[in-house]
Formats: sequence, structure tokens, C-alpha cells
Amino acid sequence: MRRLAMVLLSGGLDSTTVAAFARREGYEVTAMTVHYGQVHSREVDSARQVAETLQLRHIVVDVSFFRELAWYSALTQPERFAVPVHRSTAVMAQDIPITYVPLRNTFLMTLAAAYLESAALQVIEVERVPQTDVETTLFIAANAIDYSGYPDCRPEYYGALVKTLELGSKLGTQYGIPFRIETPLIDKAKKEIVELAFKVGAPIEHTWSCYKGETRPCGACDSCLLRAKGFEEADRADPALMES
Repeated sequence: MRRLAMVLLSGGLDSTTVAAFARREGYEVTAMTVHYGQVHSREVDSARQVAETLQLRHIVVDVSFFRELAWYSALTQPERFAVPVHRSTAVMAQDIPITYVPLRNTFLMTLAAAYLESAALQVIEVERVPQTDVETTLFIAANAIDYSGYPDCRPEYYGALVKTLELGSKLGTQYGIPFRIETPLIDKAKKEIVELAFKVGAPIEHTWSCYKGETRPCGACDSCLLRAKGFEEADRADPALMES
């Protein structure tokens, strides 16, 4: 059985945990990191270190033009929109914040699926592996619990997306091989994600979660606050802070 997997690896705590999880589960893992025009490339550097530590095939895709399309976001247009800071988790849950990037996960998942379908077609049509012995799985570190309420991090979104990928691909229509989408963190609080990271041996020391690209995390943006909350509740020290 060829269990092909693509992991979207941002370089943050969550995606690094998912990458380590997929590797431990025995998949043939390729990690994809996408530079979509976000504020800084610090997280891309972290993703490279994570992939190297986990010994994963790693590709970095530059689609920075997306910044001009998904412009209504503090992550793509920081000169126009400020990153929210010092917000409580209650305030974070009230609305979709300006750090939401329009249709980002839809775009990223399509890129990852295109690569994964190509790999699967190579295995079937060139290597002549029977289609019944091929699995294709997309892994993403979406989380619908302890986060800022992004609409493309909900289970119902991925349920609809997997059907779209099946209907729009040669893999699904000709060979009857469905894309599977795995979201191992979808229903986990940040504390549980931290615990899972240690359990699967994720190289947390290389991760970067901050929305800003400075030498140290700002400690004030939503991502930093949620990360700190997770480590505190898990009663663990954050290895990335000790490394930086």
C-alpha cells in the first residue's frame, strides 16, 4: 500500500505537530510551505528547519502575488491593517479578526492537492502500482476550538472541500481514489496540541507562531497569547523560547 500524504507546513506549533504525527503514522510525507505574501518569511525559515529535523521531503512554493488578491488582512497588508494585540480569548471568539486571510486555506489546499494528485498519478500510471493500493491524504493543522474563529478551520468546510477535490480531479473521477483530508487538531484545545506535540516528538524548538517577524515572538498577538496559554495549561516550558 502506497500511503501518500501532503502536509501543509507553516512552521508553527500546530502544523509541526501534524507533520510529526503524519510521519509517525507511517505515511510517505511531503511537506509543503507556501509563501503567499505574508508579512514576514520567518515562519518559512522555521518550516525548513522542521522539515529537515523530521527528514521530510520539503517544497517551498512562492505565490506571493496572492498578497495582492487577498489584500484585506493584517497578514498580507500590515501597512494598512494593524495586528490585534493583548486580546482576551473571550474577545478573540467574538468575531473573525483582521488576521484572517481571505480564502487562504482554500487556495493552499488546492495547491497541496494538485501536487498530491500528480504524485499519485505518477505512482499509478508510471510505476504501475494498482489503484487499489494507493491512498492520498492531505493533512492540515486546522483548529476550530482554541482559536480565532476562522471560517476555513471548521469541520464542515473540510467535509465540503473533500467532495470538491474528488469531483474536480482525475484521481477521483477516473480512478475512484478519494482525497482524504485529515485534521488531527480540529477539536483540540491548545493545551492538548502541546501535549500531542511532545508525544509525537515534534521539533517544537524550531517553530514560530508569532504574527510578527522579529527576532523573538512579540508575546502580544493572538497567536502568541494562545500558544503561551497552551504551554501554561499543559505545564510545559516552550522550547522555542528557550532556543531564541
